[in-house]
Amino acid sequence: MTNDGRLPTDLFVDLDRSGPMPLYQQVATRIEDAIRSGEIPPGSRLENEVALGERLGLSRPTIRRAIQDLVDKGLLVRRRGIGTQVVHGPVTRKVELTSLWDDLARGDQKPATTLLAREDVPADERVATALGVVVGTTVTHIRRVRFAEDVPMAVLENYLPPGFADVTADDLAQFGLYQLLRARGVTMRVAKQQIGARSATHEESRLLEIDDHGPVLTMRRTAYDASGRAVEVGFHCYRPDRYSFEITLVDK
Repeated sequence: MTNDGRLPTDLFVDLDRSGPMPLYQQVATRIEDAIRSGEIPPGSRLENEVALGERLGLSRPTIRRAIQDLVDKGLLVRRRGIGTQVVHGPVTRKVELTSLWDDLARGDQKPATTLLAREDVPADERVATALGVVVGTTVTHIRRVRFAEDVPMAVLENYLPPGFADVTADDLAQFGLYQLLRARGVTMRVAKQQIGARSATHEESRLLEIDDHGPVLTMRRTAYDASGRAVEVGFHCYRPDRYSFEITLVDK
């Protein structure tokens, strides 16, 4: 693969333009094989659809559908202002009491954070109920974008109960929230969690570099320490092309 993102021409020399398999599927299959073999390495940026179509003598809709198939499989990601890029591997997260930072670090995906807000605010009814405090109690509000390999993965919003006001903006920019809580002696034992999906807001679409109002996975979690006290509540949204939850079901 060349430095300007041009795919090797020999990937496509045997396209069957009159066979039963659609051309977009043939193109997608060849790119997928090259990604999985390492011929096209993680992080590579692909040439744009128009240029690739012109080189192969194929229409832009054909190329676009091939690329979209690979985006849907989690092998490619489209980023605003950057183009199409080979991912470093989608994150499959087991539904366990870990943080996204922990999961990314464990998978050697170089987690990073952009801090959007760190402020002390009065708890509204939703947050107060989750944390077991009185409405209006001062709580710490945190909002961040989490990255993996420089690709935005999630917008994370958390509230901490009184007692954690010493968590600083510098701390949050460098470490995962659960790391910081553990460093303060918190032992998290159990959590209540809800997983869902919705359309992203305009701001979330911009932060996650996805189509405006595109779909996102959501998670709401309240974590409790060994004494049963709520130590954080989170309202998060994730890119579905880069993230999934894994659940093990057992028949009783």
